Amino acid sequence: MTVSEVANSSAGTLYVVATPIGNLEDISARALRVLREVALIAAEDTRHSARLMAHFGIGTPLAACHEHNERDQGGRFLDLLRDGKDVALISDAGTPLISDPGFHLVRAARAAGIRVVPVPGACALVAALSAAGLPSDRFIFEGFLPAKNAARRARLEALREESRTLIFYEAPHRVLECLADLGDIFGAQRPALLARELTKTFETLKGLPLGELHAWVAADTNQQRGECVLVVGGWEAPAGDDAVDGEVLRILDLLLGELPVKRAAALAAQITGMRKNLLYQLALERK
Repeated sequence: MTVSEVANSSAGTLYVVATPIGNLEDISARALRVLREVALIAAEDTRHSARLMAHFGIGTPLAACHEHNERDQGGRFLDLLRDGKDVALISDAGTPLISDPGFHLVRAARAAGIRVVPVPGACALVAALSAAGLPSDRFIFEGFLPAKNAARRARLEALREESRTLIFYEAPHRVLECLADLGDIFGAQRPALLARELTKTFETLKGLPLGELHAWVAADTNQQRGECVLVVGGWEAPAGDDAVDGEVLRILDLLLGELPVKRAAALAAQITGMRKNLLYQLALERK
């Protein structure tokens, strides 16, 4: 036990409480009990959370804890915890800190030796992954991609050869252009799933190759509304005689920086002994 933990042995507990992402039946009995018993609930948006509390008849006071005031107001919550009072941290929906505020408060509480307890529940990225039918033994969560086109494409370029399943959150007004960039950079045939409005009335889970998924969303403006999660299959290196190692890709990339696609692929084939057609397809994807 550290010095800070000894000094704060009589402090309260900070509960990190997951709330529903849509269907109110997804809140746990434990979460409801904690929210009723704590002295204060630190909420991302008190107006939004007040409706949730009213639905379940919870009268615990609410205080704002969002990205614009988290550092300034964190001391207020820490003072309560040091005085032995319990505090619950919630976001507007789902598990706090997952692309939501709360990190600074949790870090400060832990640094002060205050006990932090997770109360697990709904999380959109886990819900989407569980129903995607894509490998789930290894995955990465990228949160929201950059809003600007150039920055978004640069980030996707860095992820192009990521072999783990990728999960993104995306705003509805950007989902179509995000799918277009994904298809351009990862390839139109890369498997993907759009999970939209999870657990809500108009929930959608549509799995298609990226090119087809982009066309499907473009044809239905209803799919460009609501909360969106994109799950994308990881990169798979060619196998057998078509296996391409990192050195071949390095050579191809160097040539692509100076030459047209066809010429770069032809020279890379001469240098490496790989099939020209294979390298041409790789060059198209990488260009």
